Amino acid sequence: MTAVLVDSNVLLDVMTEDARWFPWSSGALATAAETARLVINPVIYAEVSVRFSRIEDLEEALPRPAFEREPIPFEAAFLAGKVFSAYRRRGGIRRSPLPDFFVGAHAAVAGYRLLTRDARRYRTYFAKLRLIAPE
Repeated sequence: MTAVLVDSNVLLDVMTEDARWFPWSSGALATAAETARLVINPVIYAEVSVRFSRIEDLEEALPRPAFEREPIPFEAAFLAGKVFSAYRRRGGIRRSPLPDFFVGAHAAVAGYRLLTRDARRYRTYFAKLRLIAPE
C-alpha cells in the first residue's frame, strides 16, 4: 500500500473546521485514507500540537493506526539542509531550516505523496515531489 504524508495545514483545517479550507482538506484526507497509509512525522506532530494543551487530546485527535508515526530519516534531514542552502541562496532570510523543508524532504526520500494545501514552497524546492494539493 502506498503512503501519504499529511501536512499539518490539512490536519489543522479539519480540526478547526476552517471556513475556507475544511471542505477541500477533509475531502482530500478522506480520499487519501481510502487508498493509502496516512503518515505524520515529529515536525507535523509538533505543528499540530500547538492547538492542544494535553498530549492525550492530541493523541485522540490523531488516532493510531489511522495516522502512522514515522521518524524523519537522516537522508531526509540531509536533503532538508541542502534545500535550506538553496533557499538562502535565493535570498531567504530564515537562519535555520524551515519545517516545510523537513516535511518535503521526508516525503521525497520515502517516496511518499504529500497532502498539503500550501504547495508553493514544495513545488519550488521539491520539483519531483508528488503532491496532492488544490489546483
